Amino acid sequence: MFSEYAVAFRCPYCEGSLKVVDLKSLECPKNHTFDIAKQGYVNLMTRSLNSNYAKELFEARQEIIRGSCLYAPLHDSISKVIESHREISGNPLLILDAGCGEGSHLQSILDMNGDAAGIGLDISKEGIVMAAKNYKDPIWLVGDLAKSPLGGQSVHVILNLFSPSNYKEFRRTLKPNGLVIKVVPRSNYLIELREAFFDDAHKKSFNNEDTVSLFKNHFHHSDVISFCYNKSLTKDELGYLVQMSPLAWTSDQVRREALVGRGSADITIDIDILIGLNK
Repeated sequence: MFSEYAVAFRCPYCEGSLKVVDLKSLECPKNHTFDIAKQGYVNLMTRSLNSNYAKELFEARQEIIRGSCLYAPLHDSISKVIESHREISGNPLLILDAGCGEGSHLQSILDMNGDAAGIGLDISKEGIVMAAKNYKDPIWLVGDLAKSPLGGQSVHVILNLFSPSNYKEFRRTLKPNGLVIKVVPRSNYLIELREAFFDDAHKKSFNNEDTVSLFKNHFHHSDVISFCYNKSLTKDELGYLVQMSPLAWTSDQVRREALVGRGSADITIDIDILIGLNK
């Protein structure tokens, strides 16, 4: 996979092209070398990083995304968007998930787009190691969006699901007429967690107007798909959701335990899918 799509990568130090050497590393013309780890990923970070995202968080995230199927309607909707843009996005498709975590969102979407290839990029080594162990088909990279290891006009689709963005890099990396799909929460997203964890009305609510406006300023705006649904989670699944959610990081342990102790609960997914073209 690395050999087939080597043209899509660039050295994060000198921005030179990368090629596979001896089936064990990526190397640029200035001899910057990045070994392919035994798990099947490549670390293209240019600096060390202390991450707050531990292995346990990514394990919980995988249980929610792949186990509970909480986000299955989202994956289905994104797959339909990609399919509807096939004539301008290219075939075969190369899809980049920018901020992929442990890879479950990307793999779920690739499962619905069988002839597409995927690249998962995340700044967290823990997440990428888990992705590479569990999902063998995509290319997994540890890397920083600010020093992107992707070449110019190298991918057809960029996914950016609940993650920070770098729109300058997105525009550089996308092919002309390439598709960017960003998922942002709406006001009732995981409202059950916020109501259980916080008394402060400010913490219980938020809006995404600034995020949506910024997105529209950077891309030819194609569409916004807004939808809301509920799914019942078991006690174990609630535990995983609490463990993976940043909402729990500043909440009281007693409140977290009380939510999980309910045994089951309906959880609200309320989101906007922002769709843009790289004109």
